[in-house]
Amino acid sequence: MVITDPDTYVKGVPHELLARLRRESPVVWLDGFWAVLRHADVRRVLRDPAVFSSQLGGTQIRDPATPEDLKYVRRMMLNMDPPEHARLRGLLTKAFTPRAVAKLTDRIHGWARDLVGAVADAGECDFAKVAADLPLLTLAEVFGVPEQDRRLMYDWSNRVIGYQDAEYAVSATVRADEVTELARTALAVRPAPGPDGVMPDPRTREGMPDLYAYATALGEYKRENPGDDVMSNLMRHVDDEGGRVSIAEFENLFWLFSVAGNETLRNGLPGGMLALLSHRSQYRALLADRSLLPGAVEEMLRWWTPVMHFRRTATQDIRLSDVDIRAGDKVVVWFSSANRDEALFPDPDRFDITRAPNDHLTFGHGPHFCLGAQLARVQMRAMFEAVLDLLGEVELAGEPVRLRSNFQNGLKSLPIRWRR
Repeated sequence: MVITDPDTYVKGVPHELLARLRRESPVVWLDGFWAVLRHADVRRVLRDPAVFSSQLGGTQIRDPATPEDLKYVRRMMLNMDPPEHARLRGLLTKAFTPRAVAKLTDRIHGWARDLVGAVADAGECDFAKVAADLPLLTLAEVFGVPEQDRRLMYDWSNRVIGYQDAEYAVSATVRADEVTELARTALAVRPAPGPDGVMPDPRTREGMPDLYAYATALGEYKRENPGDDVMSNLMRHVDDEGGRVSIAEFENLFWLFSVAGNETLRNGLPGGMLALLSHRSQYRALLADRSLLPGAVEEMLRWWTPVMHFRRTATQDIRLSDVDIRAGDKVVVWFSSANRDEALFPDPDRFDITRAPNDHLTFGHGPHFCLGAQLARVQMRAMFEAVLDLLGEVELAGEPVRLRSNFQNGLKSLPIRWRR
């Protein structure tokens, strides 16, 4: 099917096809799963984990290869249902203290201006490459990771999210002489492609031994030597029953933040820029009036939609929009479709930075609503504010290069230029 073929997305999201499918049936059977395409139905699925489970089969369309692999993915907060999910999320929420968030916000604005300022005199850059460093710097701050080790997260997220892309699947941009001893120990166990050129499955623990080696050592260090970062806060907290986050839980949270917390914003930033560059009047309106920026960020998130879908598994027979779903069926909510549902968004294919209300589902809905949504918005506002202030009006300087993925709506390259 076109909407599940990763080659489709090298050209772009098939919005016309999604709109046709949405008109014909809001819930449609495709390639072994139910695709949920309308905004109201997506919200219905996401807010009811008792009926639509994240844990039963995980949150990806493709099933884990073995029962052991399924057990592994179920340890991640992304693939948990209540009450286990609520416990970990509650501890994380406590760790993001107002003081920690305020500190992060101040630093994010400084990093954004530094990153843009570093290329301002050149007159051109690859915006996808420049923007990629902002979420890495932010995540390094959240975890208390040394700044020189942050690029490890770039490679890890490439391998996990970009497993369908030949370039990203083997990403290994970090050299041992550039990083800390902790990172060198992890790099020593970084996997290499097999004889067939294929990397081990990054959704298994065995496929990401370098990430887990780093996470284990970092978690143990934080337990004994807590700092003032968010993850040190997390390691100090106890839950309602007096328990703390275990090293195993810390490892999986590190995986989740390093990959999901990085990749969504890393693709949202160049995606938002491409939206502006494709709509010059909207870009110029922002140049003239910075008060439009918060609304512009929401429209970028809706129009681009970095994460295109997530899976649930039905726990019981259920009827959804006049379609009978059976217990055990895969149910896949399609954010790229829901965010352009004409039932909620007038003229949904139009990019409009003044759109209000803008109830997009880019950060999800219900108990799994993205914990990092606030920081993601801060980073997007900071980066575009820096571009507007330091570069002025920019334009495309070459063809964008899209990620080969049916999961992440990604840009690997976005060349831009401006007048110096």
